[in-house]
Amino acid sequence: MPTTFSTSYCGPAPLPDDLWGRWNFDPWLIAAMLLFTAIFAFRPASRQDRLVFSAAMATLVLIFISPLCALTVALFSARVVHHVLLVAVAAPLLGSLLRRKKFGKMLAPLTGLQVAIFWLWHAPDAYQLALTSTPIYWLMQATLLGSATAMWAAIVNATPARAIGALLFLTMQMGLLGALLVFSQPLYAPHFSATITFGFTPESDQQFAGLIMWVPASLPYLAIGLWLLLTLLRQPEGRSA
Repeated sequence: MPTTFSTSYCGPAPLPDDLWGRWNFDPWLIAAMLLFTAIFAFRPASRQDRLVFSAAMATLVLIFISPLCALTVALFSARVVHHVLLVAVAAPLLGSLLRRKKFGKMLAPLTGLQVAIFWLWHAPDAYQLALTSTPIYWLMQATLLGSATAMWAAIVNATPARAIGALLFLTMQMGLLGALLVFSQPLYAPHFSATITFGFTPESDQQFAGLIMWVPASLPYLAIGLWLLLTLLRQPEGRSA
């Protein structure tokens, strides 16, 4: 299996000494983000919604423009951080802006779709394909962010009881994938030759990635689930269905 990163969207794997100079100033990416921001800016929105949107865009800048983009080429654990920020930080922020009851009615299929897409892109063959093809890379990013945003919109618009059930399922599946990464042999060959420069072996890099997915990645789901549970408990009896 190839171990070169010359065709990766984020460029070749960085060395520790040059990492902080590896900002991604792709003009097409920046233009797309500015266009998205301009479209939102011309829509009527509350101050709170504008703050939420700004936080989402700041997260996307961290993911795609900051040196994290380059670091994901070297370390699988950095790629997991990238994916977690995408689906568990940027997506819920964007999803919370989509207040449509129709999303709440589609909670189960949208949750299933997001989980299927998340697991698909962590299958070794699909993952490697995304690293070696810019169109496939952006297909991965678009499907991860799009499915997660739709799922979070469904959670926001569903009843608290149904949303809590979905969040519990999401926490469990995230923990399961994390555990599989921790206890499996190294699976992601594209990173094998790059981890050592950052003090990791391929095995320890994957184990660290699994721990990130197992514990920190579950926190947004647990925190929102707890908030919804408190909301549910405060509702008058008979209004939680």
